Amino acid sequence: MTLTLFTQCRQCSKNLRGRTDKKFCDDHCRNQFNNRVKAAPNNLVRNINHALTKNRRILESIIAEGPALVKVTRENLLQEGFQFRFITHLNTHKAGTVYYCCYDYAYLLLEEEEVLIVQLQT
Repeated sequence: MTLTLFTQCRQCSKNLRGRTDKKFCDDHCRNQFNNRVKAAPNNLVRNINHALTKNRRILESIIAEGPALVKVTRENLLQEGFQFRFITHLNTHKAGTVYYCCYDYAYLLLEEEEVLIVQLQT
């Protein structure tokens, strides 16, 4: 008497034949399963990277229009879609002022809702 043990594909539930440790019927099912399992953590990182990239693009467009130091209002940045909660790092100047950085651009929050934007030297 021969005992045949069938296992099912973890993605599509088809019966599997072949190796006893086989988990998926083909590469397509394996990829779909892994993409579904990893979707939530990847979406968080993807959304943060998108926000950082957009912030950098906004700062770059403002600097490209004029000199290396530009003052704008906080409201102007918000209207462009800038999100102040997303930064890549902080840069403390010798005088103790803290610049909020987004890759190679930085901004300093000034009084009266103004923001000073600078491009960092690399």
